[in-house]
Amino acid sequence: MNQRFVTLLTALTFIVLAVSGVLAFVLAFSMEIVGLHALMGFVFVVLIAFHVANNFRHMLKHLRSGMFWITLAITAALTLVMWQQPGPVKALLGLSGNLGPALDRFAMKDDGLVYHYSPAAQYKMALTIRAGKAFDEKTPPHVAIWLENASFYHIKTLHEPDDLEDGRAALPYWDFKVRGWEEAKHKARESGKDLSEQLEVDGVSGATQNSSFDPADYILPADPDNPMPCRLLIEIDQPADDQPSLVYSVEIDNADPRVFQLLDLVGYPKQEDKDKDGKEVWSLYFVDERFSSALDLIDSALLTIDRN
Repeated sequence: MNQRFVTLLTALTFIVLAVSGVLAFVLAFSMEIVGLHALMGFVFVVLIAFHVANNFRHMLKHLRSGMFWITLAITAALTLVMWQQPGPVKALLGLSGNLGPALDRFAMKDDGLVYHYSPAAQYKMALTIRAGKAFDEKTPPHVAIWLENASFYHIKTLHEPDDLEDGRAALPYWDFKVRGWEEAKHKARESGKDLSEQLEVDGVSGATQNSSFDPADYILPADPDNPMPCRLLIEIDQPADDQPSLVYSVEIDNADPRVFQLLDLVGYPKQEDKDKDGKEVWSLYFVDERFSSALDLIDSALLTIDRN
């Protein structure tokens, strides 16, 4: 291939890679920018192969020089540092506006918690939990956030506690809901049935409009004219305060869309006697005189939904 053509095309491709790389670092995640950078990278590799073929003899001279080993060592060291990401590198990466294509993000701050969930560009959910006077950032509380359908059955965990083992013990209501969901999924896999069929067999839900267990039917309903309501719940517990966890809840109804909604304290979980089939039962009770500092973990919890 013509040497001048390859050289010019390689240089221009490198410019596109450089610009798209900078944009990918500075801007929020964009599949267009990341896709451009990645695909042009493959083109660049092919052009480099042609460039090496056209300049093979000259490159052999460089490979035989002592400078080659110095540059190789520098490149290997930089690669290792970037791969291991020590503190300074992580701090540099923290300046990036590109946090990846994750649908949700959770942040613990000194004034509370912030959770963002955006399953689609036209649907952006933000949960802002303002810390109360008992909130301690140094020993943060266990927190779980999840969605339930109108029949009060778990359909999706949005955020699970960082320490999952301790979190499950500290947040028994969320743990109970999740275990029921996991058991239903396991039975469905073993029986070869559809999950919704298995859930109906187990009596988890009746065959009603609100019996779907697909989160998209609630968050992003397939039929916008016939959406189904759901609930968003928070369970929170401060380690070593000798008080039960507390549960907060709010109903999300896309048929009656509201931008701002405050979550209400709905009670604390308590295990009941097993039902007639021997299954575990948990209920929520109104708070009583046992609660003191636990009531001050959360000052307020505000759910904001931008449906564009």
